[in-house]
Amino acid sequence: MYSATNTPTAGFVWIVGAGPGAADLITLRGRKALEQAQVVIHDELAGKDLLQFCPPGCTYHFVGKRAGKHSASQAEINELLVQNASAGFAVVRLKGGDPTLFGRLGEEIEALRAADIPFEIVPGVTAACAAAAAAGVSLTHRSHASAAIFVTGRECTAKCDADRVDWTALARPGTTLCVYMGLRRLEYAAQQLQAGGLPSTTPLTIISNASRPDQSILEGILADAGRLAALAAGQPSLILIGAAVGAARLPDAAVLESLAAEVVV
Repeated sequence: MYSATNTPTAGFVWIVGAGPGAADLITLRGRKALEQAQVVIHDELAGKDLLQFCPPGCTYHFVGKRAGKHSASQAEINELLVQNASAGFAVVRLKGGDPTLFGRLGEEIEALRAADIPFEIVPGVTAACAAAAAAGVSLTHRSHASAAIFVTGRECTAKCDADRVDWTALARPGTTLCVYMGLRRLEYAAQQLQAGGLPSTTPLTIISNASRPDQSILEGILADAGRLAALAAGQPSLILIGAAVGAARLPDAAVLESLAAEVVV
């Protein structure tokens, strides 16, 4: 594992969180890694503007994944990492958001460890935080939300039913749900959350392309989930659900109190 007391270059992999899209939201440490890179393996959601920080002669491999559209399999990505680092190159694996959240980081570090390749994980601004900032939402709120849950709306088909997201169990008052990759199944998730006890009037916001010039925000309630998901279709989006989401747009605290009173315990 990388030690902060050294500055490795050859035969090393930085797994860098690119942040939500805007080039100026990458960390200084992430930018420094790009400035030293000889090979960059980057995702669909890792802003291409960041490649301006790479030195001349750097080699780029695009391995983007979007729902239903993969340019490279995970096995191929793992092989690219191992091959290039084993050849002595300084490699940056550039991932959208933060690499530790829904970014298949586990599979990649397993491959690097198996090949005895040193690496460092460089955190990034995750989509939930960028989306919340874009919408003016505080994910936690002393009056409305003591917890925030990060959950994926898209799961591996190989998972057994017992390991899949139980949406009814996530229908908790006092919680903000941050749903990644959830547009395609949002209507189903909303139905299950209501079956679990959340009122149909629970605030819901969809933030698409957070931090980018084409950013858009759709606001509604759980009952609107299907309609709003259709409007945002085809865009990388983050979905926020909960009373704290409504606090950003409802000036009357009494309205939020009435929402909380509707929750079925």
